[in-house]
Amino acid sequence: MKNNSAPAPADIPADFTSHEALVTPSVKDLFLGFLGLGFTSFGGALPLARRTVVEQRRWLTGAEFTDLLGLCQFLPGGNVINLSVALGMRFQGWRGALAGLLGLIAGPSLVVIGLGVLYERTQNDPHVRHLFVGLAAAAAGLLISMAVKILLPLRRDPAAAVIAALGFIAIALLRTPLLPTMLVLTPIGVAVAARAARRAGGVR
Repeated sequence: MKNNSAPAPADIPADFTSHEALVTPSVKDLFLGFLGLGFTSFGGALPLARRTVVEQRRWLTGAEFTDLLGLCQFLPGGNVINLSVALGMRFQGWRGALAGLLGLIAGPSLVVIGLGVLYERTQNDPHVRHLFVGLAAAAAGLLISMAVKILLPLRRDPAAAVIAALGFIAIALLRTPLLPTMLVLTPIGVAVAARAARRAGGVR
């Protein structure tokens, strides 16, 4: 039987791959997990989503999170919102999807409404403008941190690393829209993964 209690973050390696160590979240776990993520994810939930899902709560392995994130990026809508729905649906069906979504948006919605009222009255204050500049820098740092964690496992998979590099060049440097980039690179990535799986299984 799997243990449904979330282990201490210090005991969990950042890129663990053992399926035996995974925890199956309940509907309540999904709601509380994404509620905490929503309350603590200043600058965007995506940088902290991996830490919550993989390192702290052990709902997915690092590789599974990367795969699911790729699917969520391919779908319309916000990546983290898609992630909460997909993850909830995977473990607890529509109840889990609803719990993850509500948990993610409930707390931040209340905070944003309150801060919106406050910002309307203080937006011309130079201290407030400096605060937002600092928050933007912190958010950029969180995104870079998450990107590094996702990229590190690719050092053992040169083909996947090349695909990731092509995606970066197309979107960040050449300013190619996301949809055409994904439509080209996704079939290539699937073909590369299938070929690697056949080799690993000894199929020629």
